[in-house]
Amino acid sequence: MTAQDLKNSILQRAIEGKLVPQRQEEGTAKELLAKIRAEKARLIKEKKIKKSKPLPAITDDEKPFDIPESWEWVRLKDLGQFSSGKTPSKQVPSNWANGTINWFTSKDIKSDYLSKSQILISEKATKELQLYPAGTLLMVVRSGILKRLFPVSLLKAPGTINQDIKAFQIYDERISMYLFICLKGLSPYILKQFRKQVTTVDSLRFEDFSIMPIPMPPLAEQQRILERVEELQPDIDAYDKAQTELTAIEQRFPGAMKKSLLQYAIEGKLVPQRKEEGTAKELLAKIRAEKARLIKEKKIKKSKPLPAITDDEKPFDIPESWEWVRMGSLLDVIGGTSYKKNQITTNGLRILRGGNINTPDISLYDDDVFLPLSFSDAEKLIRKGDILIVASTGSKKVIGKPAFVYKEYDNISIGAFLRICRLFYTKIFPYITLIFSSEYYRNHIRESVQGTNINNMKNEYILDFLIPLPPLAEQHRMVARLEDLLPLCDALAAQH
Repeated sequence: MTAQDLKNSILQRAIEGKLVPQRQEEGTAKELLAKIRAEKARLIKEKKIKKSKPLPAITDDEKPFDIPESWEWVRLKDLGQFSSGKTPSKQVPSNWANGTINWFTSKDIKSDYLSKSQILISEKATKELQLYPAGTLLMVVRSGILKRLFPVSLLKAPGTINQDIKAFQIYDERISMYLFICLKGLSPYILKQFRKQVTTVDSLRFEDFSIMPIPMPPLAEQQRILERVEELQPDIDAYDKAQTELTAIEQRFPGAMKKSLLQYAIEGKLVPQRKEEGTAKELLAKIRAEKARLIKEKKIKKSKPLPAITDDEKPFDIPESWEWVRMGSLLDVIGGTSYKKNQITTNGLRILRGGNINTPDISLYDDDVFLPLSFSDAEKLIRKGDILIVASTGSKKVIGKPAFVYKEYDNISIGAFLRICRLFYTKIFPYITLIFSSEYYRNHIRESVQGTNINNMKNEYILDFLIPLPPLAEQHRMVARLEDLLPLCDALAAQH
């Protein structure tokens, strides 16, 4: 149950006479209605309102629930007079909107109580409009939001209205607050009556709505109902706050769980270590040997030595069989292709840009940039097992965003704002994708670009990045475990 559902339930109990007890000494609604009819007769006699046709008696079939004996069912239109507003005519000077008098439109009916409109009109403009006193109820009868809401407000200062609003001047202003919570509160009964009368074009069948039966308590009981509703409001607000916080937690939980699982994985806490699987030191020896082979065969260039790793740099403890390494000992960073607009063609070499990086994969679009095949550079063509990084962008959220190349592509390269991270030893690709998907990596990139107006990621941000490396067999078990768990997080996220 939402806070609004709770409030609706309370208001439904209120209009059924179940929120506060009845008291014999407070009289009856019949006595109150006699006074309201007398007031209406006085206004007719003084020619302040016109005499209206008698409304049909309320049948038992129209009464949706039982009410206390001291209450009465009464038609809404019997309690006051409805009238419509309008927009000043073209004959009014163009500066009619520059004045001091409230002119309320449907855009104003967002607050419970209205003291000032968005548009103030001149006194001349009001000559063809009716001015309503404080205590008048305003109801929106034409709006694009009627299928969802029934906007109602209570005037706290005089004003006039446009044609999308009906004004309800209540004969006895003492009952205005009770009627206001009846209508504004949207108890299930009122909401049902309202929705029955909303047309497909978001207009209210007002004549039908205006004669709906309203349960009327004695005046003193109305006041006690209002006081009780006011007393309960802080509890409703507290419930709403708690529910909002719970909903936020539920919405954050799948993402937070995903981040926690990845962090657990790279800290060596997701799967147990097994002695027979060897050590990361042995894995590093194989990676260094593979890198040396690639250098010898002139497939990659020899790189500068990486900075030594100090104990102060290590952000958390890792298992004994693991090793701290710099990312530059595992991969090379390759820049993208620069080009000019007049070199773009309709086919040939597809160039990936920031918009193609759609973690965890890449996306290809019909409006991608193409260059002549003469721009092709074997080193810059993406390969299966590559990791693509957004290296230059105006957004700190996007900088460093990765995409993983899970299959082979033909004739696809990257633009100058991207980087290719290419592993020396492709067997570690699944584990390295976990690193690039982790909050540990995202935090590193955020801190690296902090304070720069243009978010440019230097190659050193990747090459010098310190990561924990497990033995290869443990990497495979870790990835398999996450392949079981992460879809559960995605399924939870989809539910919210």
